[in-house]
Amino acid sequence: MTKKWLLQSFIIVISFAMFSCRGLNSLYPINTNNTSTEVLLTKKNYKVIKRVSGEASATYILGVGGLSNKHLIEKAKNMMYDNAKLEGGAKAIINVSAEVHNGIWILIYSRRSVHVSGYLIEFTE
Repeated sequence: MTKKWLLQSFIIVISFAMFSCRGLNSLYPINTNNTSTEVLLTKKNYKVIKRVSGEASATYILGVGGLSNKHLIEKAKNMMYDNAKLEGGAKAIINVSAEVHNGIWILIYSRRSVHVSGYLIEFTE
């Protein structure tokens, strides 16, 4: 009886591990600025135009493949800047943050997605 119970328990545990979809989320505020531009928002001399975002993802098989977190965040951030269309005018993106989601399926295949977003502002003065 104990061998049968042990085998059934083992099969149940393996089934849950193999066919469950687990995910982990992390939020990273991005405070780094690659340029030396400093924006002071001490007075109401700007208006918020819209929220802009960019996404990047990578696939891993047995933990191998894809890009690192840093590279995924940079790729998503570049896509966000492309979507913002900053040319022409005094515009900037503020309050930039990155959300990282790690999804694991069948203990072999995993996918990491990064979503970077911020607010596009335009200076009025």
